[in-house]
Amino acid sequence: MAESFMYDIAETVLEKLASQVLQEVGLAWGFKGELERLEETLSNIQAVLLDAEEQQRKNHKLVAWLGLLKDIIYDADDLLDEFQCCALQREVVSRGSFDQKVRQFFSLSNPILFPILIGHKVKEIRERLDKMASEKAQFDLAERDVGSYVVHRDRERTHSFVHPSDVVGRDRDRELITDLLMHPGDGEGISVIPIVGIGGLGKTILAKFVYSDERLVCHFHMKLWVCVSENFDIKQLVGDLIESASGKKCDELSIDHLQTRLRNILNGKRFLLVLDDVWNEDRGRWIDLKSLLTSAANGSKILVTTRSHRVASIMGTVPEFKLGCLTHSACLSLFMRWAFQKGQEKDHPNLIEIGHEIVEKCKGVPLAVRTLGSLLYMNLDEREWLYVRDNEIWKLEQTETDILPALQLSYDQLPYYLKHCFAYCSIFPKDYVFRKDELIQLWIAQGLIIQLPHSNQELEDIGRRYFSLLWSRSFFQEAGEPGFSKTFKMHHLVHDLALSVAQTECMNICRETKNIPIKVSLNLRQF
Repeated sequence: MAESFMYDIAETVLEKLASQVLQEVGLAWGFKGELERLEETLSNIQAVLLDAEEQQRKNHKLVAWLGLLKDIIYDADDLLDEFQCCALQREVVSRGSFDQKVRQFFSLSNPILFPILIGHKVKEIRERLDKMASEKAQFDLAERDVGSYVVHRDRERTHSFVHPSDVVGRDRDRELITDLLMHPGDGEGISVIPIVGIGGLGKTILAKFVYSDERLVCHFHMKLWVCVSENFDIKQLVGDLIESASGKKCDELSIDHLQTRLRNILNGKRFLLVLDDVWNEDRGRWIDLKSLLTSAANGSKILVTTRSHRVASIMGTVPEFKLGCLTHSACLSLFMRWAFQKGQEKDHPNLIEIGHEIVEKCKGVPLAVRTLGSLLYMNLDEREWLYVRDNEIWKLEQTETDILPALQLSYDQLPYYLKHCFAYCSIFPKDYVFRKDELIQLWIAQGLIIQLPHSNQELEDIGRRYFSLLWSRSFFQEAGEPGFSKTFKMHHLVHDLALSVAQTECMNICRETKNIPIKVSLNLRQF
């Protein structure tokens, strides 16, 4: 997935091509035309890179094309760095004394051959890029709006049913949330309780567990369940609410008829509404939807599940419920259910021992436990269990409903300029504790902070905004006392996600690193 960084890599190269230094030296050395053609071709290719990112998952030819393109763009970046460095050296020479000029002249590249050499390299890269541009037509790529672009995936919609016996380790959480739902509050308006946590932590399962509580049947006049997901479309949501309340579809009605019907259904009723998997961070849309629910009786409650602290702050009327990780014993119990047939584990104490260590890798995230348990279901070969124990989760085979694809959804929702910043964090070891300003300075040093044209905002301020966005979406968590901590870290599985998306860009080498594949090492940009 490293090709997802190519938009901002191309942007960096285009900024260098447009710099005054390169323009002037290109003119003086006789290859300004080549630089202009290179800039034009790269601009045309960059325009479709965001669409290419979305389509590459289902097109192996496109993946190969993007891989070759990435190498060319990096070659261009390296050449322009060399070009700028030499131009700056010659500028320094021009300011020195005569003796200094003579000494520096002979220490620099041959002043006659160097421009010719650089000119040939620029032409060679431009021709390679022209070839890639001519090939892009076969993929039918479209230009995308950069400002609001995120990758959208078709997702399976959730439902409200769960058997209580299928839920492990969440009894106390259910009691706490049920108490909040049954609390009369201030007697006015609709209370909104957000449940926040990383993907795979079990927010939806917990919401189902709460929803099925018999005490709530007596407390509320009606219960409704709507899976919101990425598309916070008011008309769709109002239609889903009506269908959840009445069991009837009303796809053909206008939004005006829909809102009237919904307000009539809710009029004077105390309801419990679960809005599952909310991603929308547009406060205006939420206010528009909430205004259509105000005909309900006081004491109505909305339970929201989300990965985003920002969503929780926009929607919540009470402090967010931060869902914690499962205990080791709860994870082990869940793992045994997925890895063995009922009662089978008693005959394999050696596998149970390995299972303890496998569960430790999951760091309390139930979907990760289920993923690894499913991999080993009905497989009693100790070597296979050891393989799962000794390998990083991101290297193991997974289906669309497993942990890494679930976490990948959070990554897909990031704007392009945050993806590279997040992936860069893969260079940190697991459990590495870092300070915000430390990470921001590293991003700046790597050229990952993008300053908009004509903006006078400091790079550090832009970096702080990037950091806040990643924290609000649960990519970082506080390492110390919540609310007071000045240090942060990544959950193990979020770190695995970073390793997965950055595997051809960054690599962390430590004492435990046994070998580095040659193919990978040749393409890495950060160690």
